[in-house]
Amino acid sequence: MAMQRSTNDPGPNSNQNPAPTNGPAAEVVGPAAAAHPDRLRAIGLMVLAVTTFACLDTTAKYLVTQAKLPLPQIVWMRFVGQLLVMVMMLGLISVPRLFTTKRLKLQLLRSCLLLGSTLLNFLALRHLRLDQTMTIQFLAPLLVALLAGPLLGEWVGWRRLTAIMVGFLGIIVAIRPGYVEVPPGVVFAFGCMLCYAAFMLLTRYLSAYDSSEVTLTYSMVAGVVLVAPLAIADWTWPSSNFIWLLILSMGLWAALGHFIFILAYRMAPASTIAPFMYTQLLAMTVFGFMVFNELPDQWTILGSTIVVASGIYLVHREHVTRGAKPPPSPVV
Repeated sequence: MAMQRSTNDPGPNSNQNPAPTNGPAAEVVGPAAAAHPDRLRAIGLMVLAVTTFACLDTTAKYLVTQAKLPLPQIVWMRFVGQLLVMVMMLGLISVPRLFTTKRLKLQLLRSCLLLGSTLLNFLALRHLRLDQTMTIQFLAPLLVALLAGPLLGEWVGWRRLTAIMVGFLGIIVAIRPGYVEVPPGVVFAFGCMLCYAAFMLLTRYLSAYDSSEVTLTYSMVAGVVLVAPLAIADWTWPSSNFIWLLILSMGLWAALGHFIFILAYRMAPASTIAPFMYTQLLAMTVFGFMVFNELPDQWTILGSTIVVASGIYLVHREHVTRGAKPPPSPVV
């Protein structure tokens, strides 16, 4: 995911900004750095970043459903690929610094949550359309806003609480439990969303202790280490160079998406660009049609519209209640 996957994710004393799908923290810049041209460029970068995350999910779905590769192999190569791209970008000399953390146990827990989110997202993609999985995953920022009160002491007002409830209603509209048979992929997608919501809450907490680079590096630890035995034991050699290219591209999509995402948040406030993360749903719909000949039904369109509108309203209310100070977003 890519999820995923970024959202309106405020954190205490943070110097960084999330996250997916199935995610991606950068420094928040002041008003002087967020001039009009920079805001336009930041919006463009946000659209490019979420499109890159959509490429990651589309690639994973193709490898799962068309290439028929084992799921552990796909998950492992996604994390290994991103780690290799990061090392290439930052250099080997920076590796020791990237693993220096003040909250080791929480970083490892967060890494396990991202692994769970990724695994469940790829499982959901076996059964659901790309737009369906993304609609459910867009519940994550709403759930984070709801849980931030009891867990982090960041309570929401009645307006935002109403928006959260409306967002959950949107998912009911999209899935229509009781009226149609709910595919098993919905359970996996909800599990993915729950893992990612917890992942985002931990990201918010850890932003006060570790840099974005350290947190991003630890994100990949569980996926690289824990999945390795399963991937190697059930390894299937790709049948063509094209499949190899798709496997290797997953790490590139993930790393590139996170990098562009961070650049976007450095150029403009979250309140300006966070609503544009929902263009990922449009990208998923387009890729779903181009690659899998899938189109969303009317109920998914209606439900996703409700969820997206709720999320955008939450971003707006966050901006209003915090004044000019933009909320940071989590590393994915």
